[in-house]
Amino acid sequence: MNDIHASSIFSGRIKTVAAAMVLIPVIAACASTEPDDSGSPLPGAALHYKDLDRVATPAGVASQLKGYEGFNLSFNKDNGTPNWVAWELLGAEADGEQERYNRFWQDEDIEGCPQHSDYTHSGYDRGHMCPAADQKWSYEAMVDCFSMANICPQDHSLNSGAWNTLENKERAWARRDSAIVIVAGPIYDVTDRTRIGEAGVRVPGAFFKVMAAPYADPPRGIAFIYPNMSSPGNMENYVTTIDDVEAVTGLDFFGTLPDDIEQQIEKSSSFKEWNRR
Repeated sequence: MNDIHASSIFSGRIKTVAAAMVLIPVIAACASTEPDDSGSPLPGAALHYKDLDRVATPAGVASQLKGYEGFNLSFNKDNGTPNWVAWELLGAEADGEQERYNRFWQDEDIEGCPQHSDYTHSGYDRGHMCPAADQKWSYEAMVDCFSMANICPQDHSLNSGAWNTLENKERAWARRDSAIVIVAGPIYDVTDRTRIGEAGVRVPGAFFKVMAAPYADPPRGIAFIYPNMSSPGNMENYVTTIDDVEAVTGLDFFGTLPDDIEQQIEKSSSFKEWNRR
């Protein structure tokens, strides 16, 4: 694993996992609890792995970190897209009632953040990395989701097809496991030279999504890589390991998990095991 650089880490939104979640003893022993001033766990505090939305970005990669209401991201001004977007999705949040905002906006706090118009007539969709339907639990989270810092140029057939199918599945998995942690982003190759708009937003050749269910029994992990084009067939065809995504991107995911659990979930690529009820 890569060392976690201080410049690549920030504190994300920490949410309490539903009290009804069942944890096996070995997980309970490893999980962190909120300490009091003496450093001792608070009596009855819910067990929760902290800071799983921290992702280590390789040194030398342009990275501006920002925490939004429902997700965190690292933005790359050279590409005009995020390096990664990370969020924790609770099962209770998967069925929110907030209506879709549907108004993209330029975040002026982010250097190099594109405008809505940079994608107009480009031939590419404004593809959410953190999807709007994951943020229906809060008006502020929904509005933040339409920041152009959360967007990448995405082939329409992927955005409306396989990528959308995966987004729908992740909400079902969050309901099943009470909480999952998700990181998504673009994958660039040296041959990816196409740029769009006045901002020169770089079009990625592929996208990744990694997921961890650290509170499941046993803990599970899985990753997907989709080319930025029509991706027909079973989603199982696009499954890979989290370790493989780390190798391709140079990113380091879920570094705050106990080592044994991190190693367990990051080497797994069994869609059957991940998708079981």
